[in-house]
Amino acid sequence: MSWSAESSDEELMLSYRDGDAGAFDALYARHKGGVYRYLLRQCRDAATAEELVQEVWMNLIRARAGYTVQAKFTTYLYRVAHNRLIDHYRRNGHVDMVSFDDEDREEIVELPDERERPADAALDARRQAGRLLELIAALPGAQREAFLLQQEGGMSVEEIALATGVNRETAKSRLRYAMARLRQGMRE
Repeated sequence: MSWSAESSDEELMLSYRDGDAGAFDALYARHKGGVYRYLLRQCRDAATAEELVQEVWMNLIRARAGYTVQAKFTTYLYRVAHNRLIDHYRRNGHVDMVSFDDEDREEIVELPDERERPADAALDARRQAGRLLELIAALPGAQREAFLLQQEGGMSVEEIALATGVNRETAKSRLRYAMARLRQGMRE
């Protein structure tokens, strides 16, 4: 075993590539929830999301022998998830990945951390969380995907662009539009 609990995802994947099944278990434990939530919020069906998650991890298993570090592991993993999602849409004749690009290059603002809220606002926080989930579900597919990759995958704009196969400005624009829609919806 050439890795520890503090090993990077890239080190774990390289260990798995070289035959260490325990490294795969560690990667799976770290990322299964984020990948599932990303796919669930994209396809909006738990059974389909579970099926897609299995396909993502099976593809990772099949591709392990050829794995080389070219980007962050999460970029690689969410690219596989993105591709499985596109394949799913193609099989079912449904694609709603629409881009709303423009020339305005406003900086992207993070959503506030829910842990910073006082305990006495728990009920309000639950209502707001429910509203936010509704707003995320209502986003156009490309915007929802960019937002979820940032929030669930912890990806930067550059990594989102790589994972989704678009240029940096398109990824940035999708994320900016998603954030603007979410902010507007939360104000209402």
